[in-house]
Amino acid sequence: MQHRLELLTWGDVERYLERSRGIIVPIGSTEQHGPNGIIGTDFVCAEAIARRVGAATETLVAPTIPVGMARHHMAFPGTITLRPETLMAVLRDYVWSLAQHGFRTVSFINGHGGNIATAAAALSNIREELPEVQVEWIDWFLVPEVAAVAKELYADREGAHATPSEVSVTMAVYPDDVRVIDGPLDIEGCRVRGIGSSQAFREWYPDGRMGSDPSLARGEHGERLLAVATEAISARVRAQQSA
Repeated sequence: MQHRLELLTWGDVERYLERSRGIIVPIGSTEQHGPNGIIGTDFVCAEAIARRVGAATETLVAPTIPVGMARHHMAFPGTITLRPETLMAVLRDYVWSLAQHGFRTVSFINGHGGNIATAAAALSNIREELPEVQVEWIDWFLVPEVAAVAKELYADREGAHATPSEVSVTMAVYPDDVRVIDGPLDIEGCRVRGIGSSQAFREWYPDGRMGSDPSLARGEHGERLLAVATEAISARVRAQQSA
C-alpha cells in the first residue's frame, strides 16, 4: 500500500481507517544550516525518517510541515519562520482535521529544536481539546539510539546546530545537492552561547554553526543514522498505536 497521504484518494483513506487510526506527521523548518547544510535540512530529515517509519509500520504519513519557529535564524537569507502562536495554530488545526476523520493516534516526527518549546505548549492545549486523540512528539535527533551514533561518529564536534549528523542525513537523501567541505572546522569560535535575537545569533555564529563541524558529514553516516532512527521510532509508533 502507498503510505503517503497526498498520493491517495479519499476512498483509499476511508478504507485505511477501517484497519488503522494512526498517522505520522513530519515537521521541520526552513532555515540556514551553516556553510554546507541545505536550507531544508530539518524538514528533509524529518520527512525521510517519517516515510521510512510509515513503510515499516504500515502507517499513513501526512504531508510535511516544512516551516517552523526559526526567528533566531532570520539574519541569514533564505530562512522562513512562523511566529510561535502561528505554529501552535497550525499544529492544532492539523490534529483537529485528522481527528474529524477518525484518526486517533498522531505521531509528529520533528527535525528542528526550535519547534520544541512551542510544540509543548500547543500539544498541551490539543490534549485538552481533543482528549480522544493520542498525540506524540518525537525529536528524531534526541532519540537515545540516534544520539549514541552521533556521539560515536562525531564526539564533541557534533554541536547543536548545522550538525554533522543532520547534514549526513541530507547527504544520504540528496547526494547530488549537499556539498562536502574541507575540514576540520573551528568549533571554539562558534561555541554554544545560547540563542538570543536573530542579530545576536548572526554575531555569535557568523557562518551559522553552533559548536559543530559539518565537514565531518558523510552520506554513509546518514544512511546509518536513518536506519537507526527508523528502527527506534518505529518501535515507539507501534507502541503508541497498540496502547
